[in-house]
Formats: sequence, structure tokens, C-alpha cells
Amino acid sequence: MATYTLPELPYDYAALEPVINPQIIELHHDKHHAAYVKGANDTLEQLEEARDKGTWGAINGLQKSLAFHLSGHILHSIYWHNMSGDGGGEPLAADGVGDLAGAIADSFGSYAGFKAQLTKAAATTQGSGWGVLAYEPVSGKLIVEQVYDHQGNIGQGSVPILVFDAWEHAFYLQYKNQKVDFIEAMWRVVNWQDVAQRYAAAKERADVLLLAP
Repeated sequence: MATYTLPELPYDYAALEPVINPQIIELHHDKHHAAYVKGANDTLEQLEEARDKGTWGAINGLQKSLAFHLSGHILHSIYWHNMSGDGGGEPLAADGVGDLAGAIADSFGSYAGFKAQLTKAAATTQGSGWGVLAYEPVSGKLIVEQVYDHQGNIGQGSVPILVFDAWEHAFYLQYKNQKVDFIEAMWRVVNWQDVAQRYAAAKERADVLLLAP
């Protein structure tokens, strides 16, 4: 039985228009995300075979493959819920996301400063990758991370709560090579309710990170 399964989209393919067109959503979810799920499951099977046979010649490639595909699956699973056709704007206490808004102001000085940093981080990620807002449990603050591919250049223990996919397959059919335009448009569909729920959950589980016995 497969360990990982492709989650259903929380909306139909056209729900995020005009920011993201239906063709992109369909291909992105049904083909690309599905490929990461299959890749993670296939790699787990290959690692099981390596353990059974005691053949470790491919261990480095298999471990990298598992990290790549599993992280791709996790980030995409967050990504779909981070967006809503009714999203966008600035997170405000009046909308029930005051704790998140306060944490953003405390961690980055202002919402404008946070938005500028995450936009630049996502738009300038070299090659393929993501811009990520994460809860960092050691400091208890929010940080922005540039994630190369799906798994590189991250702080250990940080919990992603808002992710911007900057891989070409996320935007090229609609935005061509204008990655910056896509990232700017993404702010119009951010589901702050979902981000706030993820922030609250990350804070509640912060004590599970054990830095010392």
C-alpha cells in the first residue's frame, strides 16, 4: 500500500481565475503534484529493497530522491490550501487573523516589509524553488526562507505556513517568463484564514522540537 496519496483540490480548477487559469491548476495538481507523490512512494520501495538485499550503492541518490519528492508533496499540499478565490488583501484583526497579523509585524517590522521580503525571496530563487513564510520555534518568530528545488536552504525545525511556488510549471503557461508578475499576482489569492490556522497550530506544537535531552 502506498504511503503517500495525492490530496484532492479544495476548489475546482477555475476557482483562482484570473490569477491562475484552470489549465495551470489542472496540470500542476494532476500531473506535477501527482508525480511527486509517485516519486516518494517509488523511492520508499527502492529503499526497502536496498535494506532487504543489503545493497547500498545507490543510497545517496535514493536519500536525495526521497527528500526531493516528499518535500514536493508536502509543499504542494500546503500550497493548494494557502490560496482562495476569496483571498488576498492584508491580514487584519477584524477578519479574525489578528494573532498572525501581530506576529508578522513583530517579526518583520510591518506587513509591507514582510510582503516585500517574501516577494523578493520567491521571485529571485535561483532555478526552481519556493518562497516560504515559516514559524521558527527556537525564536518563536516568523522567518522567510528561500527553498531551492523543494528541500534545500531551510532552517531545521521551521514549519512552513505560507508557500509561493516559483517553479516554472506553476506559472509559465500564463505568465511566460515573467515570474515577478506571477508572484505579485499571488498576493491576490492568499488565504489568510488558512495561514493563520497553520500559525496557531505551529505555535501549539513548538515544544516538540528538542534541542537537548
